[in-house]
Amino acid sequence: MREQPTARFLPDGKRLLLQHGPIDLVVQAFGDDVNTRDAYAAAIRRFDGLLAELCRELDLLRAPADRLRTMPEGPIARRMVKAVLPFAQDIFITPMAAVAGAVAQEIIAAMTAAAALTRAYVNNGGDIALHLSKRQSFKIGLVDRPDLPSLFGSTDIRAEEPIRGIATSGYLGRSFSLGIAEAVTVLAPNASMADAAATVIANAVDLPDHPAIQRVPANSLQVDSDLGAIPVTRSVGHLTQDEIEDALTRGLHRADMLRKQGLITTAALHVKGTSRSLDSTLFTTQRPPELASAAWQS
Repeated sequence: MREQPTARFLPDGKRLLLQHGPIDLVVQAFGDDVNTRDAYAAAIRRFDGLLAELCRELDLLRAPADRLRTMPEGPIARRMVKAVLPFAQDIFITPMAAVAGAVAQEIIAAMTAAAALTRAYVNNGGDIALHLSKRQSFKIGLVDRPDLPSLFGSTDIRAEEPIRGIATSGYLGRSFSLGIAEAVTVLAPNASMADAAATVIANAVDLPDHPAIQRVPANSLQVDSDLGAIPVTRSVGHLTQDEIEDALTRGLHRADMLRKQGLITTAALHVKGTSRSLDSTLFTTQRPPELASAAWQS
């Protein structure tokens, strides 16, 4: 890659912005001055060369997961494959479905290996990896649509809970979706699994062959898309409330299956002003959130 990665602090002086090509990370470490300094330095070191590392194995990472015969070499790429394999026998999915979460997870791992932190997060466009030491927590705001974000709920993530990853997917997000959800937010044991599962659940929130839904081949929008000619959603017209509930029920069914398999902890789904969740506590609003579930940075 000709361009070089950049690292700078945002105006608040607390959040580190790491950018290189399509990767845009917001990083924050909590702890004493020495440990936070060491954590930020470790994040910068690991970020250097990360994009080139992924690009070297891009052909493999864009291939359908059920056709993989060899594992990739890089740790991020291997994490991506591991995240999507539970879905590969049932649906079309490539390791790219977990790329944002896997990158966030790699950076948080580098930070916590280098420093003793009370809390930390890496936000990769709304796919977030968390670190929480004992008795610590984060308040997460749930965003209804990534393009015009507003909060429709929030939840507390506490250290004793098995949640260290958050991801949001939907047809209005950065990546393509086969479904009609504006946003599906998943909480999972790690960020790469949250990323893959959010993609899978968002694809399931659908009304097949509905005339109000416009779909086009993915490769007509992005020539090198890993989805090839698979139709992806571009716009969703008028739907009745019964149709909205039908689509949400399909997504909740898939989310519940993944929870029973131990792949996710919970999920919240949003379609045209209607929100549904596997867990009603996702809608508490007792205090302002520290993080948003999509790329919403001040």
